[in-house]
Amino acid sequence: MPKGLSSMVDEYRHEDYDYDPDPIYLDEEVEDRGGKHPEDAAPVKRGGRTFMSATEDGEGVEITVDDEKQWYVIHCYSGYENKVRHAIEQRIETMGMQDKIFDVVVPTEEEIEVKDGKRKTVERRVFPGYLLVQLKMDEDSWYVVRNTPGVTGFVGMGNEPTPLRPDEVNQIMRRMEAEAPKVKVTYKPGQKVRIIDGPFNDFNGIVADIDMDKAKVRVMVSFFGRETPVELDFLQVEKA
Repeated sequence: MPKGLSSMVDEYRHEDYDYDPDPIYLDEEVEDRGGKHPEDAAPVKRGGRTFMSATEDGEGVEITVDDEKQWYVIHCYSGYENKVRHAIEQRIETMGMQDKIFDVVVPTEEEIEVKDGKRKTVERRVFPGYLLVQLKMDEDSWYVVRNTPGVTGFVGMGNEPTPLRPDEVNQIMRRMEAEAPKVKVTYKPGQKVRIIDGPFNDFNGIVADIDMDKAKVRVMVSFFGRETPVELDFLQVEKA
């Protein structure tokens, strides 16, 4: 995970979130949309580049208005990422926000796992419980995303949503577009494994070392009464 995104997500995870199915609207002006407004919502700053949004506890969250489209991270319940993405896309369409909200992405990558001697390619979420949204930040775009059922909030430093840096976005996109799937390693040093391919097929051994960069594992195998180190590919070994 990129360093900047990692620090924001780690800070966000320290909070507790209870999803309230009733949306929280931004200010008094949305009452004509049929919405509700918390009694103690903080006032909106007018005439500037920031505005204050209402939160569940009545606190004000300062949002910086940005005419440039950027990527932001939003939090939802783990396992509901695709449902939330679909809900946001529907709200973009029905509320005519195509000129302010441009894309919603659930970061995933392909992964090969070995189980019972069989290889299986699966799609794994890179950041469970998080989605990326590309938008121009203002009151309307914040409102549409933040009040989508299942969304618990934007990720940012302090109380303000923080856009991802271009290098963070590029790193995530490259990870998603990688041609070669990653191999899921289910074992660790000191654990017993079984070799399922190669000259030592069906031998058991103990994991001595794992090289993630080279996708290699060194296994100590008892051979002719001696412990012999054998270097293997990740896919040649499975947890015993």
